[in-house]
Amino acid sequence: MGPEFIFMLTKDDVTVADALLRIDEVRHPQVRVIGFKDVGLSFAALRDLAAAIRARGRKVAMEVVSLDEVVELRSTGLAVSLEVDYLLGGTRAEQVTKITRGTGIQYFPFPGRIVGHPSQLHGTITEIVESARHLSEMDGVTGLDLLAYRFNGNVEALMTSVVRAVTVPVIVAGSIDRPARIRALAAAGIWGFTVGGAAFDRRFAPDEKDLAMQIQAIVTARDDARMCVLSSSKTQR
Repeated sequence: MGPEFIFMLTKDDVTVADALLRIDEVRHPQVRVIGFKDVGLSFAALRDLAAAIRARGRKVAMEVVSLDEVVELRSTGLAVSLEVDYLLGGTRAEQVTKITRGTGIQYFPFPGRIVGHPSQLHGTITEIVESARHLSEMDGVTGLDLLAYRFNGNVEALMTSVVRAVTVPVIVAGSIDRPARIRALAAAGIWGFTVGGAAFDRRFAPDEKDLAMQIQAIVTARDDARMCVLSSSKTQR
């Protein structure tokens, strides 16, 4: 199937206001995980959203975008209350894992130095790889949430270096808005990727207004990327 496609009900790094109404448009059977951010909706609305995602047989992901310590830990508590399957992002893994321990939540923190909102990834490739390696060895960390396309440098080299340095799955999040980027992350061995705003902005299928058709275009791009990787692998043998 190629990298896992996680669809995010988000735009501009916040959960979209009508997220609950858009879930039924995310009906492609290969989209097995649907997520949202910890900002944009009230707790009650996020609770209803998580329940609706689960009722449709999908797993629930929540990504933490706040850089404030108090807010991040509060969001972690929210994730536990919502019983999400995946907790993505955040920068305080040592504190977060104390909260998520024993819950069954799969936790994917951000490696590297995260700045601003929308979040940007700062540092050298060497520094980010070292951060990734350190996080991956922590008890309670399932994988990594890499803001590869929010990095002002050689993105392909970054992804490949991080994947080679760790033994945990790596998700790429943020600014995946064209098939070429999906091909690049597939070639690097990335386990999964998130798309939100690019689908709502119709970046993958500009002539299609239906969100379901945007998602179909992303799935097709993912499948094409997988075939490119398989073909390249066979050629190199």
